[in-house]
Amino acid sequence: MLLLPVSLLFGVLAAIRRVMYRNGWLASFRLPVPVVVIGNIALGGTGKTPLVLWLAQFLQEHGYQPGIVSRGYGAAGFAPRAVMPDADPAQVGDEPLLLARHSGCPVWVGKDRAAVGSALLQAHPHCDVVLCDDGLQHYRLRRDVEIAVVDGARGCGNGFLLPAGPLREGVGRLDAVDAVVVNGAGVWPGYAMTLAGATFRNLADIARTAQPVDFRGKKLHAVAGIGNPQRFFDHLRSLGLVCVAHPFPDHYPYHAGDLAFAGADAVLMTEKDAVKCAAFAAANWWMLAVEAQVDAALGVTILDKLRKFDGRQTA
Repeated sequence: MLLLPVSLLFGVLAAIRRVMYRNGWLASFRLPVPVVVIGNIALGGTGKTPLVLWLAQFLQEHGYQPGIVSRGYGAAGFAPRAVMPDADPAQVGDEPLLLARHSGCPVWVGKDRAAVGSALLQAHPHCDVVLCDDGLQHYRLRRDVEIAVVDGARGCGNGFLLPAGPLREGVGRLDAVDAVVVNGAGVWPGYAMTLAGATFRNLADIARTAQPVDFRGKKLHAVAGIGNPQRFFDHLRSLGLVCVAHPFPDHYPYHAGDLAFAGADAVLMTEKDAVKCAAFAAANWWMLAVEAQVDAALGVTILDKLRKFDGRQTA
């Protein structure tokens, strides 16, 4: 394979970088509260953002007050900034906007997650744990708990590092994290997670809802600008819906013409796509929101990890 030498070089450089951070040869920064990083070792969507939402809610139910930091892919600018629920996704990123709307936690974005975490805690000193959406390889921010999310169907692909394969770090990196969460069916070992959802909301009138039965027998087009579009299309199929599938690149910046499908009775999309399409939504555009259903044992593991920082007792 022509790309294999480049892949091997990438792996060596990635390993050297990690060792340099671990030994203090590159500066890293510790926040005054525990940091939980939710990331992955492979390119493409694995379900990190739904898991962050699940974990934020879980920790709030157990007395914690989390804050969330993210790079904000595609966001304008690099300086730390707060994400408001009514923010422009072009300014803050699509996934952070979803987190701000649904987590009930302060959400901040910026290129340097250590600086972002510091800014968040300065603005919200009540926060007692920081969740980092992505950033498993962002070693400048020290972390106390690492969660790696793996796509159950795709696993780690061909097992090669970039550019010969999909991996940012070798498969052995999973042995070093505190928990591996497997999204969807597969043979990879870890805590099980699935994404569930069957209620659609209209983009032009968010109060309008529909169920899968309302779309059966109609001419449907489905779009997905996420890391693994096929997962969304398979989910629609599991709901009994037959759609013309239109995959788009992850974080795609939609324009109205992208969704002008002739003869479509309805256009179905993910909530991540919907936050970028709502401003110019047509009356027949619908989003399907999903939520993570996670093995309860993961919550116990995370509480046990956090307990050493504050002496709380797990329930």
